[in-house]
Amino acid sequence: MAYDTVIRRGRWFDGTGAPSGVRDIGIRDGRVVEISVDALDTDGCADVIDATGLWVLPGMVDIHTHYDVEVLGGPGLSESLRHGVTTVLLGSCSLSTIHVDADVAGDLFGRVEAIPRSHVISNVEQHKTWRSAAEYVEALESLALGPNIAAFIGHSDIRAATMGLDRATRSDVVPTATEQVRMERMLTDALDAGFVGLSSQQLLFDKLDGVTCRSRTLPSTYAKRRELRRLNAILRTRARVLQSGPDISRPLNVLTQLFTSLGLGRPQLKTSLLSAADIKARPEVVHAMGPMARLINRLGGDFRWQHLPVPFEVYADGMELAVFEEFGSGAAALHLQDEIDRNELMRDEGYRRRFRKDYDKKYGPRVWHRDFFDAEIVECPDPAVVGKTFGDVGLDRGGLHPVDAYLDLLLEHGPKVRWRTTISNHRPELLKKLARDPGIQIGFSDAGAHLRSMAFYNFGLRLLRHVHTAARAGEPFMTVEHAVHRLTGELGDWYGIDAGHLRVGDRADLFVLDPEHLDGSLEDYREAEVEQFGGLSRMVNRNERTVRAVMVGGETVFADDTPAQALGHKRFGRFLSAHTNETRYERVS
Repeated sequence: MAYDTVIRRGRWFDGTGAPSGVRDIGIRDGRVVEISVDALDTDGCADVIDATGLWVLPGMVDIHTHYDVEVLGGPGLSESLRHGVTTVLLGSCSLSTIHVDADVAGDLFGRVEAIPRSHVISNVEQHKTWRSAAEYVEALESLALGPNIAAFIGHSDIRAATMGLDRATRSDVVPTATEQVRMERMLTDALDAGFVGLSSQQLLFDKLDGVTCRSRTLPSTYAKRRELRRLNAILRTRARVLQSGPDISRPLNVLTQLFTSLGLGRPQLKTSLLSAADIKARPEVVHAMGPMARLINRLGGDFRWQHLPVPFEVYADGMELAVFEEFGSGAAALHLQDEIDRNELMRDEGYRRRFRKDYDKKYGPRVWHRDFFDAEIVECPDPAVVGKTFGDVGLDRGGLHPVDAYLDLLLEHGPKVRWRTTISNHRPELLKKLARDPGIQIGFSDAGAHLRSMAFYNFGLRLLRHVHTAARAGEPFMTVEHAVHRLTGELGDWYGIDAGHLRVGDRADLFVLDPEHLDGSLEDYREAEVEQFGGLSRMVNRNERTVRAVMVGGETVFADDTPAQALGHKRFGRFLSAHTNETRYERVS
């Protein structure tokens, strides 16, 4: 039989965790039609890929992105595709663009996800044609999608659209009976349209942009227990997923979210919670996460933590970093949009005292370690400080408190002071433990958000590097097959979407990887412009020799780090409905 593409003699992984092996793979009409130990006949085949010595893997699934805005003007989503990610989930952290208008979308996404508010508004205004979840799916399908798309509907989206952003962000306001029913209908309609579930948020340092409701927390955080319970009941009945972020300042809230997954006389609630991390500021917390998940699941829940399997290194231009939202003095500065006003605040001695007090506080929940001796300056108009920490600069300047050294540099150079620190996942041995834990899902890349602060588009390749390097050193902590399964089929199956497998009958969403280049290039710092965001320079990953080819629906979208000419102009991917259950039609030979 004739094939459109044959991939020859690559080490094939099917995404189930089963043993890999050298195979020929025949692709026709966008699907895998044969997987053979023997060489396939390539007569009449227009595309033959020699994968000798290479790995052939199912396309990876990124379960936590904020591409909701970028996909509208740049549907190719090349920064994920080029690293072997062929399916992405939108609508995380209670944020989506299904029901809110452009201005409210700007308020929701701008400050929380560090996407310039003006670009959020212009992209939504220019492209929004939908008024319902079903119409949103149709709109996505009309775009020149690069990867496949699946989606959550955001609780902040439906709450703001139903109640108005002002009422939706007041603690003394609850939805009327009519408004509650309307939100439930929005959720039901989204599930009918194939959404994987609902995303909500309880984390209190995610703040709104704009003017009217600036610095209030996201609408989802104001929901009372009854509202959440009724929305969750719909998810339980439909066996769909709740994604949420707990309020880490209230341990009881974390436990409540865990136990919500249990059935106890009703259907269990599939729950994916942010996030499992080895936090520098609270190194003891990570040891409880796996056991908590296992306990809940033994009791009858279906609970997973989300986890980024690499060191969580972040960059900041001045004070533009989300972790400053978690304490009062940081949030006070970020509340001020005008640089003159912010500089005036930073000069004020009373403000500096508050900042030093927040910085020196030793106890209480936190994400950032608040250690300016662990914050390296990487760019600055003053070359004398580059390569030093803010703590070092304070010592050089006569023993200044690190906070004063930091604020002085910002007053001198503003956002031209670029610096970095690692917040979590800094201990390799604990990363190995988390990567194996069945109560933890590999994801949480935040792709498409925090554009100047971080880049984890290649998180899956970095996990594979960790596994491969350990195996070659004679110290394996998991098999490559298991790691591939965790990045692909395990996620597709749990979220109920047709993704993450490479078997006969599956769509040919795959990538070809050179294991010899699972190396230090995966950690290199790069930047690239985002055309639809006015040429904004964002952090990206580049590993030109690691991924040799990427296919979506049987068509090559990347080859040797070069995008196909049609990428961004032709639809390769599609919307993946959570109730897709396509019939497989051939067997492995």
